[in-house]
Amino acid sequence: MRRSRLIFPALTITALALFAQAPAGGAAPAMEWREVFNEDGSITQALTPKAPAEKPSDFRLLAAAEVVPVQVTGDSADRFDLVFVGDGYTDADLSTYSANVLSKWTELSAVEPFASYKDYFNVWQVNVVSPESGVDHDPTRGIAKDTALDMGFWCQGRDANTERLLCVNETKAKQFAALAPAADQVIALGNTAKYGGAGGSVATASGSNAQAGQIAIHELGHSIGGLADEYDYPYVTYTGNEPREINVTKDPTGAKWGEYLGQPSPDGAVIGPVEGARYYKNGLYRPTPNSIMRTLGKEFNSIGRDAMIKAFKAKIPSLNTPVTPPAGN
Repeated sequence: MRRSRLIFPALTITALALFAQAPAGGAAPAMEWREVFNEDGSITQALTPKAPAEKPSDFRLLAAAEVVPVQVTGDSADRFDLVFVGDGYTDADLSTYSANVLSKWTELSAVEPFASYKDYFNVWQVNVVSPESGVDHDPTRGIAKDTALDMGFWCQGRDANTERLLCVNETKAKQFAALAPAADQVIALGNTAKYGGAGGSVATASGSNAQAGQIAIHELGHSIGGLADEYDYPYVTYTGNEPREINVTKDPTGAKWGEYLGQPSPDGAVIGPVEGARYYKNGLYRPTPNSIMRTLGKEFNSIGRDAMIKAFKAKIPSLNTPVTPPAGN
């Protein structure tokens, strides 16, 4: 499971304001950058106070959680295991949760290269039962819900600037996900129709919002393919070493993608270096103007798609045998 993509740049105005709010003589809040998914499909980073130390789940809630197979195609040693956990779903809401999980998986598995390789995924649904329906700060700030995973907008109320940032107690989410036979990626769905989501070691999305499923697709680009973000916020000019991610480069000729240059890409463009990537406006280049790693609702470009397929084959031993991959439905 991938590490959380948190970055610590120089302080911004938001950070300085938060430090100014710290009590006299008290410690300033620790900050972290989190990925924010906006309703128009654009993706940015938001500087937010770090969560306080997260408490583990009540063992009684863990013991009561049922693991439901959504799709099982083989042994986990030869599959990619995707685990959904839910928050703000009561016993009476579990049918809604099941529909939300199925909707998100259906959307994900229709996108290439998942469509061609979906028969190599195991998908699990952990029925996390909450005392109350909904999530914190929905529909407005100040509304608190008693839920199993402490999900909430405005990053559980910690961030005063980003309403759509839907955060979760990652410690608890991972504890519930561990009840599944394996967990290569965890996605936490909140019982809300309001658009929202966030990146991190546990991706989050609004369960009943049709647009929010795109968040999971983008996040799996990171966790499976090791792909970099292709948007250019919040930095200006990059002066570091050549990035390790295959879909970004500091070389303005695009030689990193030499065999692809000038070829059409699944996202509707032609492969060629476009300036602005991996949080920088200048000095880094992406393969195409607008893939899923830059804007939700788009396709993976050729570089990203091939990286995903390579990662599938590294994770799933049977893909390395000379057989034809399953056709998409």
